[in-house]
Amino acid sequence: MKNEEISNFVCTLKQSLDNLEANSNRVQEDLESEFTSLHSVLDEMKENMVTRIKQERASRTYELQSQLSACSKALESSEELLELANQTLCSSETDGFTQAAKDIKDSVTMAPAFRLSLKAKASDNMSHLMVDFSQEREMLQALKFLPVPATPEIQVSESQVCDNTVTVAWTLPEPDSKIDHYILEHRRTNHEGPPRIREDYPWMVVEGIKEMEHTLTGLRFDTRYMTFRVRACNKAVAGEFSEPVTLETHAFTFKLDSGSAHQNLKVEDLSVEWDSSGGKIQDIRKEKNRTNSPMHSPARSALMSPKRAPTARPGRDRFTAESYTVLADTMIDAGQQYWEVKFDKESKAFAVGVALRSLGRFDQLGKSGASWCIHLNNWLQQSLTAKHNNKARTLDCPIPNSIGVYVNYDEGTLSFYNAKTKQLMHTFKTKFQQPVIPAFMVWNGSFSVVTGLQVPSVVQSGQRKNSNTSSSNASLT
Repeated sequence: MKNEEISNFVCTLKQSLDNLEANSNRVQEDLESEFTSLHSVLDEMKENMVTRIKQERASRTYELQSQLSACSKALESSEELLELANQTLCSSETDGFTQAAKDIKDSVTMAPAFRLSLKAKASDNMSHLMVDFSQEREMLQALKFLPVPATPEIQVSESQVCDNTVTVAWTLPEPDSKIDHYILEHRRTNHEGPPRIREDYPWMVVEGIKEMEHTLTGLRFDTRYMTFRVRACNKAVAGEFSEPVTLETHAFTFKLDSGSAHQNLKVEDLSVEWDSSGGKIQDIRKEKNRTNSPMHSPARSALMSPKRAPTARPGRDRFTAESYTVLADTMIDAGQQYWEVKFDKESKAFAVGVALRSLGRFDQLGKSGASWCIHLNNWLQQSLTAKHNNKARTLDCPIPNSIGVYVNYDEGTLSFYNAKTKQLMHTFKTKFQQPVIPAFMVWNGSFSVVTGLQVPSVVQSGQRKNSNTSSSNASLT
């Protein structure tokens, strides 16, 4: 065994040597590439500056040479004028002297020498094109390998879990201007504390985070916790991950108990569809008048409490007759819970609510004291009602595409909301004597359930606001 350990360690060392060679070559190539790029920048800047100096020199040279040529021509013209004047003065002919003097005067007045500017049009000073690279030289001399970023620390007190979103905030031991971005990793877990070596769920990665916080949205909290870790990255390297932090993601999660479902209900995961060919009970098939409407409930018998893990129930425990019902597999016996259900508004009948364990297999939701529900009826005419103990109240509100169900078991509150707008549709006030179970009914239609949801903050605030007011639905409680 020891030899095997040593052999494995030898393989690890050899692999490390290979990795070291490859990584060294990679960083050396990166370094050479960076210096080549830096040289290219310097060469380009040098070329631009030399070009400007040449252009400036050419422009000034042209100006000065033009002045020099003009002065040379003026001097030549002056020499000719002086020679003419000298000859005239030395002439012995007195008759033409006056005219000659006048001609000399006119020639002198128009001489180029008197029209020249004796100030240079261009300066020979080129000091404005001098450069000082002392600061850049110091910066280049200060070049060194980028340090590995410090390890961030997640601030649990600043992190929030609310409305199926998680906001994670973190800090650095000291400011670091070289940080380019952060990488956040998270995964679901049912274990509190640091992540374990073997977890059922993989790490999910969020890259390119610029701020020292990030909010995850659109989550489904189907586990008890979420574990987070974060690391900082600069342009070259990523630092170490922070110590993992586990945040509790309390939400109500359940599955549909297919063993409780009526034979006409096809249950797949959290979706249910009416299947007219699913029933095998011949006497129900023969009673066509009754199968046309699910409004009758002959008798009821005790229904065993649902279990967390889906198990096949004996056929006698299924809902039957016209109780086209299916229950969840998880009971509610404390706290506040919330879930949503999306349903086909064209269903002939649909209901959602809660039921006691004593709900009989022949019972329809809302037709006994063991269940509370909102019922959509599309048979003959459309109506939306709140039902309990065979009493119904018509609801004066638009029929939504999905319904949110809120249960506060300890306070005996059952509320139904428009899941999209969070508008309250109806509230039952009662006192639950037994645990309740999410319950659903559909006839000639379909629905799907969304679980793993936290109680929305707008629902909680609305419930607190109305906690001291009396229920307007006392007749149904």
